[in-house]
Order: sequence, then C-alpha cells, then structure tokens
Amino acid sequence: MIEPSARERMNRLGREGVPFLFIVDFDGARPIVLPLDEVDPAAILYDVNGRRNFDPPGAPIAPPRLRTTPIGYERYRRAFDLVQENLRAGNSYLLNLTFPTAIEVDAALGDIVLHARAPYRLWMRDELVVFSPECFVTIERGVIASHPMKGTIDAALPDAEARILADEKEFAEHVTIVDLIRNDLGIVSRGVAVERFRYVTRVRSAQGELLQVSSRITGRLDGDYPARIGDIVSALLPAGSVTGAPKKKTVEIIKAAEHYNRGYYTGVFGVFDGASLDSAVMIRFIERDGGSLVYKSGGGITIYSDPEAEYRELIDKVYVPIV
Repeated sequence: MIEPSARERMNRLGREGVPFLFIVDFDGARPIVLPLDEVDPAAILYDVNGRRNFDPPGAPIAPPRLRTTPIGYERYRRAFDLVQENLRAGNSYLLNLTFPTAIEVDAALGDIVLHARAPYRLWMRDELVVFSPECFVTIERGVIASHPMKGTIDAALPDAEARILADEKEFAEHVTIVDLIRNDLGIVSRGVAVERFRYVTRVRSAQGELLQVSSRITGRLDGDYPARIGDIVSALLPAGSVTGAPKKKTVEIIKAAEHYNRGYYTGVFGVFDGASLDSAVMIRFIERDGGSLVYKSGGGITIYSDPEAEYRELIDKVYVPIV
C-alpha cells in the first residue's frame, strides 16, 4: 500500500510520461515521489541498475571495518517462538523475521553508496544507505516481472550450490514465496507464469561470496499501465519476500514479534522512465538512529527453521559489499 496522495502523484506522472523516483517505506506512510529532474543529489543519491544521479567513483576505498552488537539470542528466541506458535496454528506459512544490529563502521554512508557492489543503491542524507541485490518488480513493454530471492549460503562451503538447492527448509520457503508473488502479480496482470524456478546467483561481500536462490515470475499488463503505475506498485506492497504468507495476517504477526519500526527497511524504491520501471526491495540496509548506526537484517522462518541457524543468518547478513 502507498499513502493515497503519493499513489495518485505516481499515476499522474506516469500518465504524463514524466520520469520519476519513488521511495516507499514498509508501512507505505512516508513515501517520496519526485520527478527525476527534481531529485537533489545533495539529499538523495540513487542507482537503479545503472540509471543513477551520480558519477562513478574514482579510486576504490578499502573494505570498511564493521563492529557489530547484535540483539541477544534470548530476545531473538522469544520472537522466534512467537512466530513458531503462529506457524503451527496455521496463521502463517512463512514469515520474514528481522531485527536491527547496532554497528560501528569506519566509512561514511555517502562513501558506501558510491562504492558498494550492488545493482540497486540508495542514499538519503543523514538517514540511510541501501545496497540491495534484490529486484522488487520490473516493467518492460507491458510485461511485469518479479524476482523473489530466498535462500542464501556461503559459496565457499563444499558443494554449496547443491546443498542450498537440496535444503528442505529453503525449498519450502522458496515455494511459498513464489506462490505468494504469483498471486500478487495476478492482482495487477494476466497470464502470470513462473519463467525460471530456483536459479542461483553469486553476491560478493567483504567476507566472501554468497550464493542466493531466486525465481522469475511474469505477467502482462493492460496498455494503459503508465497511468496506473502508482496503483500497480501499491497493490503489490508490502513486498512478499520480506513479509510472508498470507501477507495481511503475517504482517500483524511481524509487528507483534519484532517490536521495532522497520521504517524504510524492507520498503521499495525505483525509477519509472515514462514507459519502463525498475525497482528494488530495500534490504542490505544501514540507518542512522540518533547518533548511532543500525544495520537491519533478517530471514524467512518456516516450521522447519532452527532458531540458532536463523539467528546466525541474521548476523551473517550484516556486511558491506565493498571488496
């Protein structure tokens, strides 16, 4: 969902063929919608698969050093157990559980956005930086596509690709999210199909390479879609890959379990160029909280999940991909 006035502005700009940037928080209550020629680089820097408002950096910087203070395991376990109660009761089948980790980093957020290796990057002055590997949706020639990313493993582990593809918990999580995205795309398009199922890509981090598992789901939009671009994006929110299924009830459980404000984390941002759209889910996310920094991360929970493994995954995802 997107707050109505912002949604209508997206529709109007789409109808008029005006390229714009949109940034939507998890709850859809603080959206930003700006024509591209009104985006101030002193306040917002963006890179959406190469469409960006800043020049490529010159000399590389050293990988930043991170000091992390994760939440305690007992706090995580209480939230995990609440999620498991709801999974066993059938209130949810998959839930993305997240928490903030306090960090110290020896690089400015502005430098991180310039040098991070990620297809989607966003910096909002004095507030946050995102370096996301995960596409939300694309629209090209009337075809809308989503690429949910579920399943991560250290690429250095023996037989890493075979292990992640054979993991029952990861398989169940991925199937559930693909089904959810199929249903979501069915709300706004026709002829929905899974074009690629569980393909593996490599993501580089300062700690080494990760393998991540994705799928590609597509549908076809009616010809007047630019005039409805705000409605289309709004109908798909919040992103299924960072909530769970069924979406409405799962979001209620998330709020009861997490006890913190996600803010822009796990929201979406993107660019509409007048005909095509590309956008990202805001994961891999550092936010300024008063005078400190937090890194928000998490992972999908199913009835097969092990709490210690999920807690470790939350911590392992705290990295900056500058190598």
